[in-house]
Amino acid sequence: MNSGGFGLGLGFGLTPTAVIQVTNLSSAVTSEQMRTLFSFLGEIEELRLYPPDNAPLAFSSKVCYVKFRDPSSVGVAQHLTNTVFIDRALIVVPCAEDD
Repeated sequence: MNSGGFGLGLGFGLTPTAVIQVTNLSSAVTSEQMRTLFSFLGEIEELRLYPPDNAPLAFSSKVCYVKFRDPSSVGVAQHLTNTVFIDRALIVVPCAEDD
């Protein structure tokens, strides 16, 4: 059966991903807070928070991308979905590494 590549861009199927996207973040969250939270789940290779901590404008929410050294950390990180962090419930999903 050919799946036609369904789900590969989300980190499922044949190509495991080591990257997660975390959305519904409070505008008050910092990259250091995100690094601290996700470092308990595995070694972090790269972390990017948008907009960055030093952004001159105010935003109502932020998004964070975390790349782990070990792709198995992605499955563990997904268990943090719906965990309230600061004032909002996190949404954690696998993300394609080349995006």
